[in-house]
Amino acid sequence: MNRKISLIRSAHLAHVDYAYASRVPSDMDLVFLAGACPLNKEGEVPHINDYELQAKLCVENMKEVLKESGASLKDVVYTRVLVASLNQSDLVTAWNAIRKEFGDHDVPSTLSGVTVLGYTDQLVEIEAIAAVEKRTNV
Repeated sequence: MNRKISLIRSAHLAHVDYAYASRVPSDMDLVFLAGACPLNKEGEVPHINDYELQAKLCVENMKEVLKESGASLKDVVYTRVLVASLNQSDLVTAWNAIRKEFGDHDVPSTLSGVTVLGYTDQLVEIEAIAAVEKRTNV
């Protein structure tokens, strides 16, 4: 985990599998990612009706954008996971796949069920904010 980012838990609230908050020092830049969608390189949504595989593809796409921004999953300070379903079990399936990718970096997150997402057959989308060392102008 990025040692400058603090993940905050609470002994006074329910034990959950994510931090309740994160603190980013003022000497870091924030990187706001667009929603990571389950698109392949052809711009298509594969894994129709598979929440787990679409969630994993969202994370893979997010990793690529983070890499190009000088960051990794360990630099993420917040996520919002959107799942197109009215069934809580589908949300849990997507959540578990995403949490597994983050490992012990239990970033604060919001998980929401929505009625529809932007691409045909899209079931999952992940928004994220990351914090990275400030870059000095050259």
